[in-house]
Amino acid sequence: MSSTEPRFGSKLGMILSVLGIAVGTGNIWRFPRIVAQNGGAEGAGAFLLVWILFLVVWSLPLIIAEYALGRHGRKGVVGAFVRAAGTRFAWMGAFVAFVAAAIMCYYAVVAGWCMYFFGLMLGAPLPETTAAAMAQWEGLQASYWPLILLVVALSIGGIIVVRGIAVIERVNKILIPTLLGIVVISVVRAVTLDGASAGLAFLFTPDWSILNNPTVWLEALTQNAWDTGAGWGLILTYGAYMQTRHGIVTSSLMTGIGNNLVSLMAAVMIFGTVFAILGAEMSRAEVLAVMQTSGPASTGLTFIWMPQLLGTLPGGKIFATLFFLGLSFAAFTSLISMIELSTRVLVDAGWERTKAVGTVIIFGIVVGSPSALNLTFLGNQDFVWGVALMISGALIALAVRAHGINTFRTAQIDASEDRVKAGRVWEILIGYIVPLQAAILLGWWLWRAATEYAPDSWYNPLDPYSVMTCLVQWGAMMALFYALNDRLARSGLETA
Repeated sequence: MSSTEPRFGSKLGMILSVLGIAVGTGNIWRFPRIVAQNGGAEGAGAFLLVWILFLVVWSLPLIIAEYALGRHGRKGVVGAFVRAAGTRFAWMGAFVAFVAAAIMCYYAVVAGWCMYFFGLMLGAPLPETTAAAMAQWEGLQASYWPLILLVVALSIGGIIVVRGIAVIERVNKILIPTLLGIVVISVVRAVTLDGASAGLAFLFTPDWSILNNPTVWLEALTQNAWDTGAGWGLILTYGAYMQTRHGIVTSSLMTGIGNNLVSLMAAVMIFGTVFAILGAEMSRAEVLAVMQTSGPASTGLTFIWMPQLLGTLPGGKIFATLFFLGLSFAAFTSLISMIELSTRVLVDAGWERTKAVGTVIIFGIVVGSPSALNLTFLGNQDFVWGVALMISGALIALAVRAHGINTFRTAQIDASEDRVKAGRVWEILIGYIVPLQAAILLGWWLWRAATEYAPDSWYNPLDPYSVMTCLVQWGAMMALFYALNDRLARSGLETA
């Protein structure tokens, strides 16, 4: 990256762009469901506290590391790994980049669903029954709209990314404040509904007995990693465009805390709305059962229940339209960052940006098409590459360790003008606590996958939710990148 290449024009633009990475559909359609599934009989407040704990001990250390790796290397993920850790670590950077690219392919399908339902809210009556809502969902899946909208979503993202970081910054300056405005309006509407207080009471009341369940800790860490985008390599990519004068620790705190506040607002909105509408005719256990049900491809609450629930409110069509508009904006801001990550890797290898973006879009369409046409395939890809984010986070921590944690902190983080310093605490977290968490979490997850998710077929790589399907896909890509390590190392620094 040459010294004349554009960078973020302002700290606000950078923070909004990175919030665009973090604030995605996972905040709105995944977080409330995970909270409901991991609450106790008395409430979900204890889960929220564990979730916040993992913001401190997992996400923030990785966000700081990603900002610093990107600004230090002024490269995409592969080049940043090479410059920080050495040429023999290029394959690790390539694996981190591929995980984000694989997620991009099916995430674009979800972005298409959001666009479809936004259009549906504009032009069709809201469903009055669960059967009518299911008919809307099944009608989408029986059509070619998921495939068409996959192409549309990736193409719109590509048009933005091909113009470079200045246009990405300008787009996020519009989309993120608009999204936050929609969320705030929806929260205000939700908490003023009769009966919403019961939902809020459950959301924030702690039931300490759930802390004896290891699954709660597993889900809290996984959700916070999804929430913040920590360990994806996306923040690293945007960090390459970060101005030297912008403090890394302060920016990381604003990113992580800001994102978690959006997730909490989304939970308030969903819990308040669902309890207010269903609480009059259902017990609390029945209401929670509705919230906990994933539905096909984890769509139950968002795409099936929310349209019919909002339809019972005065002005419900307006709020349903705003809800899916905000969900579409959240999907697009994250999708843009995923396209930029892959594009930046190719640009570092000497590709012209237009050609790089075009290649990424074609890759996304080809690899994403099976997910658009088959929900089981999408579920498999989410299962495999979503879990691989734990590996990505560990590899980023290992890259910092290979550079030298103390040297990296003093030269790349604490030497800046930022008044907030990372200090020795960050060294302990990134050097020891993050890798330990990744090892424990991954080991625990593999055990659960073998004993609970697919106990009779854990060894079958063709089973979409088996341990072996993960090991085969991860192993194939790691072996490929390891074999190509030297070539990847050279290409990652081609534009130096």
